[in-house]
Parts: sequence; C-alpha cells; structure tokens
Amino acid sequence: MPSATSFRPGDIVKTYNGKTVEIQNTDAEGRMVLCDAIALAAEKKVDAIVDIATLTGACMVALGKYKAGLMSNNDEVIEQLQGAAKVSGEAVWHLPSSDEYLDEMKSKIADLKNIGSRWGGASNAAAFLGQFAGEIPWAHIDMAGVDLFESPKSFSAIGSSGYGVRLLTAYVRSLCKK
Repeated sequence: MPSATSFRPGDIVKTYNGKTVEIQNTDAEGRMVLCDAIALAAEKKVDAIVDIATLTGACMVALGKYKAGLMSNNDEVIEQLQGAAKVSGEAVWHLPSSDEYLDEMKSKIADLKNIGSRWGGASNAAAFLGQFAGEIPWAHIDMAGVDLFESPKSFSAIGSSGYGVRLLTAYVRSLCKK
C-alpha cells in the first residue's frame, strides 16, 4: 500500500551524489535505487562497477528471452563481460548508452528525469544510470527476459533462471587471472 512518503509524478528527488531527478513514472523505481548504489560505489573509488537488474521491459522487447542487454562506459569491461558470457553460457548483447540516449533523460526542472521517451528504453535507462558512475568503469546488465525460463536449459530448470550468478562468477574469475 503506498504511503504518504511515496514519491509521486512531478516530485524532484535528490540522489545520493546530489543530482536531482524529476519523477515522471513511479514504475521506474528500480533505477532510483540503483543510481544511489552506483554513486556510493563510485565514491569509494572502486576499480569497476557492474550492476544487474530486471530493469526495463524495453530490453525484453529488444532481445527477447535469449540474451541480457549489456551497456557500459568502458570497452574493456564490455569485452570482459562478453568473455564471461561465453564461458558461463549466460548470453549478453551489447546495446548503446551514449550521449543521444542521455539527452532523452534530461529534465527541464531537474538534472535528469527518471524515464525517457518510448524509444530506446533500455539504452535510455542505462544512460541515466551511467551518470552516477562518474569516471569509474561501469556496466549495466538488463536481465529482463532472461530471469525466467519457460523450458529447461542445459544449466537451468523451468522457472527462475538464477541468471547472472554464473556470468558474474566467470567475470570475477577472469579478473583474478590478471
């Protein structure tokens, strides 16, 4: 049940790193949580940030139930995650999150808005999140569509897939080999 402290369309929310976000869609709440987590990690000056979420229906429309969307500000992180995808069997597909997608997220009354236009929704959401990573190498994996399997796979039964565990384990293992 919504409470009196829930955010509403038109609210301006100040995020962890001080950026302001105009709430245009209350169903785009996941990115509001992620942006603060990414900003906190960036503040700690970590080597890289990788977030994973069932963030947008748009990614599911774009890639179906076969691949997760991979968006990043760093080519090396993209290559590392693509390599981990091959090792793990959990597929990713690189999608853009460049400045034209960020333009979709600009607000007239705040630094950003929490949703862009109808077009390029997964890329718009990733461009939004990227604003909170700063200069830290960062990647977003939108796993909408691969979180549930309707038929068994070689590595998963029907139902919740556990997607990302194998992928991120392979990614971390590859970093340990350096």
